[in-house]
Amino acid sequence: MKLTDNVLRSFRVAKVFRENSDKINCFDFSPNGETVISSSDDDSIVLYDCQEGKPKRTLYSKKYGVDLIRYTHAANTVVYSSNKIDDTIRYLSLHDNKYIRYFPGHTKRVVALSMSPVDDTFISGSLDKTIRLWDLRSPNCQGLMHLQGKPVCSFDPEGLIFAAGVNSEMVKLYDLRSFDKGPFATFKMQYERTCEWTGLKFSNDGKLILISTNGGFIRLIDAFKGAVLHTFGGYNNSKAVTLEASFTPDSQFIMIGSEDGKIHVWNGESGMKVAVLDGKHTGPITCLQFNPKFMTFASACSNMAFWLPTIDD
Repeated sequence: MKLTDNVLRSFRVAKVFRENSDKINCFDFSPNGETVISSSDDDSIVLYDCQEGKPKRTLYSKKYGVDLIRYTHAANTVVYSSNKIDDTIRYLSLHDNKYIRYFPGHTKRVVALSMSPVDDTFISGSLDKTIRLWDLRSPNCQGLMHLQGKPVCSFDPEGLIFAAGVNSEMVKLYDLRSFDKGPFATFKMQYERTCEWTGLKFSNDGKLILISTNGGFIRLIDAFKGAVLHTFGGYNNSKAVTLEASFTPDSQFIMIGSEDGKIHVWNGESGMKVAVLDGKHTGPITCLQFNPKFMTFASACSNMAFWLPTIDD
């Protein structure tokens, strides 16, 4: 089944889960699409089975809290950043709920965490104005970049380069093998006076970069030339909430939630809005991602919703 405007318009909430007592900060699908893991301000990590559509288990990180969470390549391990005590990143085995390793180094909150799609490398960006490069097998930082402002960062789909959005005004591209030589490309954007960049993602085909903000718009840029292709707006975000924007796996569509519980979807090529879907969320939709392998997506406020299409075009 192929994603089209009509199929996207037909998506409806199939299941709602109320496992959390506070907002969901982050979630991540496993690479095979079979499970999704979430982190919440209530200090819980909830693992859901996407095929059966139900929560599988809940773990707690009471001492450190849990903010950003990412699957590694082993299905039963995750890395996550904390929001209490310190800014160390933790590597957790879900199988026995034990820490495998700690990654200390950041001195302020971690605001970006991206796992390499091809190996055990990951990168983190922090309000301490650094990006750190790590390897799951070592607690020592493998690389450190000092920047002029708050960074958002992400790997490209081949794991060869990573992009850093710095100070809400420029995108820098680094080659993983020689990042210490500095960026091989820098795209200067118009400075966003009204809002901050909150996230950066590559499309699966590697051709596009999506910049999310805590304002009322997101930007789509050409990953090779840095030109702004489209600016998408018209959704509600008056309280400067960090709303996650995402590509669909085919790189064709861009979606974002809003503070009024609706999801807005655009066609990346034409720039036209193709759907506004009502998730009936009780709060702002802070997290939104399409499943990498199955025709479903998830959205979250303090509740988690799984969506399915109601037509098969």
